[in-house]
Amino acid sequence: MAKWGEGDPRWIVEERPDATNVNNWHWTEKNATHWSKERFQQLYKDFKIVKNELECTIESVEKCSGEATVNNRKGKLIFFYEWELVLKWQGCILNASNTPHEGKITIPNLSEENDLDEVEITITIEKSNEESEILKQFMYNVGRDQIRQQLGVYIKELKEEYSKNLILPKKGETSVSKDETRETKVNFGYHTASANKTKVTSNGNGPVGCKLEVRTLKMVVEFQCNANDLYNALTKADMIIAFTKAPAKVEAFKGGEFQLYGDNVQGKFEELVPEKKLLLSWRLKSWPSGHYSNVLIELEELQNCTQLKLEQSGIPAAEYETMKKNWYRYYWHSIKQTFGFGVPLADIL
Repeated sequence: MAKWGEGDPRWIVEERPDATNVNNWHWTEKNATHWSKERFQQLYKDFKIVKNELECTIESVEKCSGEATVNNRKGKLIFFYEWELVLKWQGCILNASNTPHEGKITIPNLSEENDLDEVEITITIEKSNEESEILKQFMYNVGRDQIRQQLGVYIKELKEEYSKNLILPKKGETSVSKDETRETKVNFGYHTASANKTKVTSNGNGPVGCKLEVRTLKMVVEFQCNANDLYNALTKADMIIAFTKAPAKVEAFKGGEFQLYGDNVQGKFEELVPEKKLLLSWRLKSWPSGHYSNVLIELEELQNCTQLKLEQSGIPAAEYETMKKNWYRYYWHSIKQTFGFGVPLADIL
């Protein structure tokens, strides 16, 4: 038998009076699923979003599917959570008709794999008319930020509440206060979403609307192929289906429409110059109704590669960073991986 201070510390049970999980070596786990479901209900029940004459209320959590656990392995906390949420909301324009309009909010990908600002939040309405579209745009511009803040509250509380007593003090360590434990042991692995800058405008006696703040994205990417192959990858339905791994509708002629990634990406071909240029009206389904960005893609065949230049104007400011990542992840990287066109990516301009 090893003497005190010798041997594998995992087996020296005398090191703790309760002989429990010495040196935090063994895997321990807490199930946070039931707590999470109750907390989502509390966070969003009758949650109001109000600005000027626009008032919207999240009435309830209609769907909450997923799970959450917290694990301790060798003194390291591992948080796992994956949720799909559907929220019911209702809104009206005060001092106007006061007619209530209903809709839903879908959050399909709340997980530890996504930063908070990468979590997708889709706003829909049941019946489309002038007032409901204004409210939908308000929820898109203002409401989504407050919804993200509530998600941030959930993640913070999950990590604080379920880190308690999972990391036990080792021999010679003094116990620390709860606040110290949270600061030293818990890594909040998400970025708090910045507040969306929204301008609310009034049109005389008409209802109040929201004007989107937009940004322009530029990037340059190199592909190890000729310009014709890359042009085909961007316009041929079978090639697009191959790299998106999803059904696609592609009408590659002037005025033709396209729908990609399960209709989440929509738009129209405004101009096509084979092997040289594509001009697109481009939008995400979750954007306010009728709002399109302009995407200009220019191809230049060089000696040992084809250089693609993209300029996308009219991106909602709150979507800029996500849009930049998604072009690389879901288009350029996927095209290179699928067709073998891979070379190192160039820097964003």
